[in-house]
Amino acid sequence: MKNRIKELKDFYIIWSTQSLSQLGSAITGFALTLWIYEKTGSALSTAALTICTYAPYVIMSIFAGAITDKFDKKKTMLICDLLAALTTVIVFVLYKTDMLTMWHLYVINAFSGLMNTVQQPASEVAYTLIVPKEHYQKTSGFQQLSRSLISIGNPIIAAALYGFAGLDLAIAVDLFTFAIAFAALLFFIRLPEVQDKDGESDNVIKLAKEGLKFLKKTPLILTIILFMSGVNLTASIFDAVLPALVIPREGNNVYGIVTAFAGVAMVAGSFLPMLLPKPKDRVRVIYLTMLFALGIENFVLAFSRSPVLWCIGQIIGWVFVPLMAANQNVIMRNVIPVELQGRVYACRNTLQFFTIPIGLFLGGFFVDKICEPFMAMKSGDAFWTTLFGTGKGSGAALMMGILGVTGTVLCITSGQIMKKYKYTE
Repeated sequence: MKNRIKELKDFYIIWSTQSLSQLGSAITGFALTLWIYEKTGSALSTAALTICTYAPYVIMSIFAGAITDKFDKKKTMLICDLLAALTTVIVFVLYKTDMLTMWHLYVINAFSGLMNTVQQPASEVAYTLIVPKEHYQKTSGFQQLSRSLISIGNPIIAAALYGFAGLDLAIAVDLFTFAIAFAALLFFIRLPEVQDKDGESDNVIKLAKEGLKFLKKTPLILTIILFMSGVNLTASIFDAVLPALVIPREGNNVYGIVTAFAGVAMVAGSFLPMLLPKPKDRVRVIYLTMLFALGIENFVLAFSRSPVLWCIGQIIGWVFVPLMAANQNVIMRNVIPVELQGRVYACRNTLQFFTIPIGLFLGGFFVDKICEPFMAMKSGDAFWTTLFGTGKGSGAALMMGILGVTGTVLCITSGQIMKKYKYTE
């Protein structure tokens, strides 16, 4: 036990302090959402804020990974964190001088999102450099745990801080957590140097192409990434459909409870990679956990009318996600050479996550324009009403059923393809 703590000392320092800083950033982001809605009363305005943060992550990730591999990882993380903190200071100054406007936040969030785009692959490589290979699975579990806790805790903490003292306190907490993470990385962490003599003089575009070339030559990694792209498409459609299913039938409070159960399930699931032994087949774990999640949860929500069953469905759908993510992380760390990881992780970010905004749009479109009108026409048909109910929300239930079918087909088909590729540690 003592040896393991000593081996992972640097990981524990970075993981705990960076997670704390991410919580602080998430608190400010949520508090700004509350501030915007309070000022405008517009859901579109708050959604646009999220899009401005997310767009650089999808669009610029490939080039950000090349930057990560070209430059010192620790310096990259420090500079990105510092610049992101400066944007928070700018928000605070504008807010205190009554000059803060919507376009300020859109520009600032886009810049902050760009910093996160560069920092994220750098931190992934940093974890690879300081974690012994035999601890990849357990440390990946810790990473999933912190992400799950942040997703649950940040809305609660942000709402409490904002209600108590407005944006001032939320921003103060954000800057305090940043200072802790920055000092810990600057003074207590030394990252080994990565030798990449062939890439030292290459420009960023050439380095980005090398990441794509590696994926083309490594079909297992590319197939897993494309599979997860399909999973994210299905999951983001689900995210758009869920409120249309729950709110018309049970209201906002029940929707909040049902949503919270996904976070609770992920926190519980985060312990699985830490407690379970190394699986015989990590690839099989990835597609079977997603088959369990996408198949069962969607059908449970499609055919049930009970909030209790909806919560159970959320547990089924999310409890194995951290286990899947941890196994994907281990495979990528073992297969991708460390000197290429930044650019390949960045390509992964673009290919794996570009489907999320598409899914959010498709989910809303299909429910509003196709499924709800269809169920309204079938309101007198016993077959359809028995399966999906009646009234507003029945179309969303139909869409959940469609997602159950598509998710099951996706996982079975992808599983058969992934079986062709061998993975050994």
